[in-house]
Amino acid sequence: MTQHNRLYHDLTWLWPTLSPLEDYEEEMAEIVTLIDEFAGAFAPRAPQTLLDLGCGGGHNDYWLKQRFSITGVDLSEDMLTLARRLNPEARYLQGDMRSVRVGQKFDIVFIADAIDYMLTETDLRAAFETAYTHLKPHGLFITFAEETKERFEQNKTKTVTREGDGVVLTSIETYFDPNPDDTTYEMSFVYHLQRDGKLQTETDQHVMGVFPFATWIELLEEVGFMVDVVEYEDAGPVFVGKKVES
Repeated sequence: MTQHNRLYHDLTWLWPTLSPLEDYEEEMAEIVTLIDEFAGAFAPRAPQTLLDLGCGGGHNDYWLKQRFSITGVDLSEDMLTLARRLNPEARYLQGDMRSVRVGQKFDIVFIADAIDYMLTETDLRAAFETAYTHLKPHGLFITFAEETKERFEQNKTKTVTREGDGVVLTSIETYFDPNPDDTTYEMSFVYHLQRDGKLQTETDQHVMGVFPFATWIELLEEVGFMVDVVEYEDAGPVFVGKKVES
């Protein structure tokens, strides 16, 4: 039987090696620059608080906390354990980005690649509603689509080898869409682990959401955002939602 999302449960211990902290520094610096540019033109005050929905192991927050007071939400308690250890000054809560309510308004709401786990338009819209609900007036919502229908590449494969904590880890990641007419695809992982002179192999499978570019814009606007799109070379579109409601 295929097991799903093991990286967020029994294989969470692989996360710091598979996705090392330093890999996030440049990307989060770009996100902070983006926030500064849009907040400077739109917000009446410099942003100070940030809600990270789908925060995972807290690697984004490690860099973002240098500028913002962080609250993070994730579905996986195992990943939250890593996040709390890495960022003890942040506030972390277990919850589903489609429905969670944390009882606070923020200057910024951020959803990184965890948005890819929204499998239907209903899911995606619910996550956008959560973001909108938690923003102060003139707040900013930042998210991005790693894959859209227009960008998706069938059978794309990525291979990376990392070392850390006494383990040599080779990860093979494959993208496959068995039905291009629906809004999901499969992402499969094979992990080869070398430790203590032995080779161990683990497999993992994740079901992800994929939507046309126009759907992202449509749903963001339905929720109430004014939307800007920023394109980066070799990356998916970044969506900036501006909340104008008082």
